[in-house]
Amino acid sequence: MGTDHKSDGIGKLEGGLIVSCQAPADSPLDHPQVIAAFAQVAERQGAVGVRIEGKRNIRAVRAAIGLPIIGIEKRQFPGFPVYITPTLESVRRVSGAGAGIVALDCTGRPRPDKRPLYEIIKAAKRENQAVVMADVSTLEEGLAAEEFGADIIATTLHGYTEESHNSHGPAFELLRNLVLKARLPVVLEGRIHTPDQVRKAFELGAHAVVVGTAITNAEWLTRRFVEATPWALQKARTSEK
Repeated sequence: MGTDHKSDGIGKLEGGLIVSCQAPADSPLDHPQVIAAFAQVAERQGAVGVRIEGKRNIRAVRAAIGLPIIGIEKRQFPGFPVYITPTLESVRRVSGAGAGIVALDCTGRPRPDKRPLYEIIKAAKRENQAVVMADVSTLEEGLAAEEFGADIIATTLHGYTEESHNSHGPAFELLRNLVLKARLPVVLEGRIHTPDQVRKAFELGAHAVVVGTAITNAEWLTRRFVEATPWALQKARTSEK
């Protein structure tokens, strides 16, 4: 794996589960105390880290648990598809709130602040001593992020960009290729819904695995079960008429 990352938190993630503790903006669960409670549950059940969005949530979680925090900030800018920690200011807020690892969109798409990706990564490490997780969608993006100075690579955006939109399910093939060709640790993230998929990720060489929706998205979980009921089937038939 190259550089020893144990002192900065990346080593503590090795071989473990990272729980993405997030809630949709319109959800009753979108509150720092609730997010912190999710993170406490994750810690108690053996997770090695958490992924948290927004400075208020990061601060609440930092006060509640001792696990490594992967911090992000989601912000939408008209005309720009990049929204995961899209600017250097986003990096500063996430790092300043207490996230030991800052994850950001490391695709080749233009950013709202017009800064090239390599400048954002360089400044994040110089100004904030940030450990940078590169959220990518392709092998080429992962290798470029490595050259730009990222510390760890995640498959987070696979299936969500123009270059990868035909892909469905966990990014096992991307994981396999990154493990073979990158020097950095690689994390599988995205559409992981079963323990068997987690096991497969580690068999392919994942450093860690991130699971979010299947653990903390109560709306998604409830909807899956509701859709199996006669009530839901009748409602679907009625709406089709």
